[in-house]
Amino acid sequence: MNALALSGGQGSSTSRASAFFSGSDQVQPDTAVPTGRVHSAHRRSYFLVTARSRLLLLMGCFALVAVIAVLRIGYLGFVGSAPTQPSLSEALLPPRGEIVDRNGTPLARNFPAYALWFNPKAMGDDGAPLVREPSEVATQLKAIFPDLNVERTIKILSSERGGYLLRRILPEDANRVLNLGEIALEVPREFDRHYPQGRLGSHVLGFVRENDEGKNEGAFGMEQVLDAQLSSAELRAEPVPLSIDLRVQGALEDELGKGMLATDAKGAAGIVLDVDTGEVLAMASLPAFDPNLSDAHRSPNIYNRVTNGVYELGSTFKPITIAAAIDGGVVRNLRKEWDASNVEIAGRTIRDLHPKGATLNVPESLVYSSNTVTARVADELGEETMRKVMLDLQMNERPQIELQAKGRPLWPQELPNGKWSRITNMTVSYGHGIAVTPLHLANAYAAMVNGGIWRPTTLRKLEPGEAPKGKRVFKASTSSRMRQLLRMIAMYGTGRSADAPGYRVGGKTGSAEKAGRGGYRQTSLITSFAAAFPMDRPRYVVVTVLDEPRATIAARAQRTAAFNAAPIVKELVPRIGPMLGVKPDANRDVDISDLRYLVEGRR
Repeated sequence: MNALALSGGQGSSTSRASAFFSGSDQVQPDTAVPTGRVHSAHRRSYFLVTARSRLLLLMGCFALVAVIAVLRIGYLGFVGSAPTQPSLSEALLPPRGEIVDRNGTPLARNFPAYALWFNPKAMGDDGAPLVREPSEVATQLKAIFPDLNVERTIKILSSERGGYLLRRILPEDANRVLNLGEIALEVPREFDRHYPQGRLGSHVLGFVRENDEGKNEGAFGMEQVLDAQLSSAELRAEPVPLSIDLRVQGALEDELGKGMLATDAKGAAGIVLDVDTGEVLAMASLPAFDPNLSDAHRSPNIYNRVTNGVYELGSTFKPITIAAAIDGGVVRNLRKEWDASNVEIAGRTIRDLHPKGATLNVPESLVYSSNTVTARVADELGEETMRKVMLDLQMNERPQIELQAKGRPLWPQELPNGKWSRITNMTVSYGHGIAVTPLHLANAYAAMVNGGIWRPTTLRKLEPGEAPKGKRVFKASTSSRMRQLLRMIAMYGTGRSADAPGYRVGGKTGSAEKAGRGGYRQTSLITSFAAAFPMDRPRYVVVTVLDEPRATIAARAQRTAAFNAAPIVKELVPRIGPMLGVKPDANRDVDISDLRYLVEGRR
């Protein structure tokens, strides 16, 4: 039994082993290993292989990402950085930068505002946009906005395109619109370009218009000139300072406006210029326009009389002629008497408006504004020299300033050899036959009194040391003499009505008939006064111009510059002098002791 049992047991073990290693599932029931263990071994092996495969795949993915990142970093290092999303600070900035005056006072800035918009698709393509009739809705809106154009509003509310009903509304009015219950009336919150000073400095600032992308872009003035800088994400964070001093600008526009009103003039122009840097402290063209209005570009008053208006400026050219003659050695002895009788040339007669005698010296010719003496001085100076001085003052080119609206001067007709005729030279000497802008005149006077250096003008605020070097037009000694002569004109001559006590004003008047069809119009004048102060150390040039002033009671029934343009300067200088650091001093003045006796005898 034991032998049989042992034998049977060995046989069974052999059978099980054979079955196991052969992979057979057919084992005897009485000798089989439990099938659950075999399945568990298979599953463990399967999961182990799968896990290893997935781990290797994941590691491969990480390695691929790392390689791509390294390659990308290397690419950006050689080629350049990829475009980035705007930072939070950039996103919070207004879409357009701010413009300020030289003292930081805001001139143009963006404000969050509400608009009134009609959206005909607010209820879907099939739904009616309005609950009530367009006429009824327009009437309700009229009650909220008294200035609303009802006909235009009904037209928009009846259309399928929609559009703006109003571009600027107050928050409380926006709430009243929402209370009407019309879903199609939307009040989107937008950034609005605002000019807090209104019409003040409008020709300098200009305005913006909405482009095809719905963004504001500069369309006129410095808004147009600075458009790229004001729109740049990198640059718009910092306000852009102009050379304008808002206080001076306000005084200039106020006094010009009074002068226009007193003489019933069609328009006026004025400029205050720093003689050493070329910075414009104030520039005014009246009537002005409101850049806050959406239709500002349609205003007839956007015409800038200072930079775009081209006029014959008459006797204001006489000091320039005398300066050229002193520089050229033609005028050396101021006591010399010049023939003051009528000049007959090329079938024309040059005469003085108010003759003062058969002869005049140069100081007297300026004090009494003699055409005849000035013409004879220019004739002796010569056409070529006189023409060169005018070219050096850039009277033949558009004025140099950032604004786009710049008038081209009417340069006198030249002979085939490029020179002027003799009569042209004579008439140009006293401001006839050549037409320039008031800015040209201001530039010329700055060069005449600042030591003889011509510089371009600018509307950008310059830091110390940034003023352009400029070019020499007159000798320093000539400039010194002209300061004396200009001061003498304001003390004894046609500029007396501009002499503000304590401010040592010097300057020259100019009155010229306006050109029209068929010749000059004797009843229409352009009057001007070009001045500088204080003449013992000139710092600022002031030019005022009136277009067609009338002989009113306020102007003593006179139309010439001595009675309208010059008095504006007398009122303006005491207002702006203290703002600009020039205080009145009755104990200081230009030394004209060597000139006074030359004119006092004839007076």
